[in-house]
Amino acid sequence: MDFLTPIGSLAGIGKKRRESFFALGITNVEELLYHFPRAYQNRGNILSLAMTPDGTVGAFVLTVASNPQTFMLKNRKQITKFIAFDDTGKCTVTFFNQPFVKDVFHIGDEFRFYGKLNVKYGSREMSSPIYEPIVSGKKLPSLVPVYPLTEGLTQKILKSTTEYALNTLIYENYDFPEVFRKITIEKMGLMSLKEALREIHFPTDIEKVKKARERFVFEELYAFALGLSISKKNIKKNGNGIVMKDADVSDFLKLLPYSLTGAQSRSIKEIIADMSNKQGVSMSRLLSGDVGSGKTVCAAAALYVAVKNGAQGAFMAPTEILATQHYNEMSVLFERLNIKTALLTGSTPASEKRRVCDLVSVGGIDIVIGTHALLNDKLVFKKLGLVITDEQHRFGVRQRSLLAEKTKEMGYNPHVLVMSATPIPRTLALILYGDLDISVLDELPPGRKKVDTFLVDESYRDRLNGFIRKNALSNQVYIVCPLVEDADGEEEALLPFDFTSDDMEVNEKKYMMSATTLAEKLQNEVFPDIRVGLIHGKMKASEKNDVMRDFEQNKIKILVSTTVIEVGVNVPNAVLMVIENAERFGLSQLHQLRGRVGRGADKSYCILVSSTENEKSRERLNVMCSTNNGYKIAEADLEQRGPGDFFPNAVGDVRQSGGLRFRFTSLCDMGLLKRAFEEAESVLAEDDKLSHPENKGAFDYMQKLFSRLRNS
Repeated sequence: MDFLTPIGSLAGIGKKRRESFFALGITNVEELLYHFPRAYQNRGNILSLAMTPDGTVGAFVLTVASNPQTFMLKNRKQITKFIAFDDTGKCTVTFFNQPFVKDVFHIGDEFRFYGKLNVKYGSREMSSPIYEPIVSGKKLPSLVPVYPLTEGLTQKILKSTTEYALNTLIYENYDFPEVFRKITIEKMGLMSLKEALREIHFPTDIEKVKKARERFVFEELYAFALGLSISKKNIKKNGNGIVMKDADVSDFLKLLPYSLTGAQSRSIKEIIADMSNKQGVSMSRLLSGDVGSGKTVCAAAALYVAVKNGAQGAFMAPTEILATQHYNEMSVLFERLNIKTALLTGSTPASEKRRVCDLVSVGGIDIVIGTHALLNDKLVFKKLGLVITDEQHRFGVRQRSLLAEKTKEMGYNPHVLVMSATPIPRTLALILYGDLDISVLDELPPGRKKVDTFLVDESYRDRLNGFIRKNALSNQVYIVCPLVEDADGEEEALLPFDFTSDDMEVNEKKYMMSATTLAEKLQNEVFPDIRVGLIHGKMKASEKNDVMRDFEQNKIKILVSTTVIEVGVNVPNAVLMVIENAERFGLSQLHQLRGRVGRGADKSYCILVSSTENEKSRERLNVMCSTNNGYKIAEADLEQRGPGDFFPNAVGDVRQSGGLRFRFTSLCDMGLLKRAFEEAESVLAEDDKLSHPENKGAFDYMQKLFSRLRNS
């Protein structure tokens, strides 16, 4: 057996079960061993019946006190009951439709039960708990892994299959393929791959699990750092771009109804200087700016220069809402300059897509604005000179390269401008965007008013509803929730082991507001006389566009949303942003959401609603109340949480993204990230192609990682 052994060749896996493993993305032994637990049940912490509150999930060591009795209920279900006890009290243990358990439990036998203890009127009961016989000389595991499952697979099947595969490899002295050199493992104090896999799946204690986790997080960060470092070197080697000889933008600037800020003027000059570089080196520049700092006009100026020099431009945005908004703003402006623009998104009708593609291929359209639809193979440019990606962190790490590669056969590279409305601290930008020059928009256009921000808890709910009503009657209101729908009952007493969210408040069992439930309640009970709208990421693009259009036209007064409205949406009449369960968001994300208001003439407010008792969380939220400076907030976010919110993991709507979908990390540990890049640079200095035998594992892992990121 080795890592490439097909899953279907393992003992006990027939055709049907093999298909279930395939559904989890497990096709071979390597993918099986890298299918990690999502949590651990702490069955080693034994509770006592008398001292445990109602509803607690945990482990109890109980002795069987009565013979199991099976009864038939009216609904034809069978129920089997018996009494068990510990030193502090007794408990009724109940199983449904499992009459066979009467042959398992005998008076005097001792078992470890794991499940929920219900206490009612002094009586205790456990329903269908997990049970394990206590046998002298045999130690039961304290930490039991809980795996992500799919139909046809149980925890028992996944655990036993994993155990069989890992034990077989160890017994056969399999040479586990290391990603790291021996010197790196020693220097970083990392577990070996064999030891880390054993601790992840069959933990001896939680500290060793954490140590194993760190190894896999660093493994992924290291491979990411290798790939990005190699990509940076390649980009700098291949810089033959179109020299934009006519760089005069005065005619464009005359059409603007406002004057540029100093930061905008400086950034446009830097962009034009790159595009008109006489050595023919193509531009690779990051334009970073706070919310509302005016990045779009800088991008439009760059597009104007490209078209003026006989080239075409492509502008890619992360959502249809944002792409449509950019198109609506720019097309009006460019039409006056006789520049032809087109919009291309996933919901563009097939006939219109064909028309746009045909015109682009012959130069009949100068600028295409769209979403990932621009990556379509059918979109072929006659002469693509400039590629702009908005909200770069929302795209897969190679997607801007894929768009830029549309010019490969023409023998040149387009100029590339990436924009981010998330203020990125320079230390992080230099690591992740080391291949790019950086322009910073560090001042806001005149007229942008400060948004007053307040932190309130649930006791302010009635007053908050009154404030919402007041602002909805005269203007408009956003309300953002962390979830789309109410989550199913969370499994309690699990030791959370989410590789990508170790900064989340796992100990707080507070109700999280869902957008769907809140919108219904507000419309039906609180504001029946005011139109309430709902928008979230699970809706069809056409539905989202309809809702946003109604909100922009002031037909919807209160818009309940998830973070789908985080970036770029511009409704000047919206003056109040309410963020429910604010502790569930990072500071940079909260700042993005706050940036949706304060765009018009009226005074604007942001209300953070949180009943968190976590001191660190309240400290974070108070930063939001004390400053509107995006760069100060970004530095605080980086210091407190790491860069997870600059490059959020795509998990639900709490941290919604179409971006870097890592398996084990969300770039949350700045220290590990820096060490990963340092180690990658050190290795590449000696072996820039990773061709040495000791780097083969790293090269293979890097290839797999970037293949997955490209397809995310």
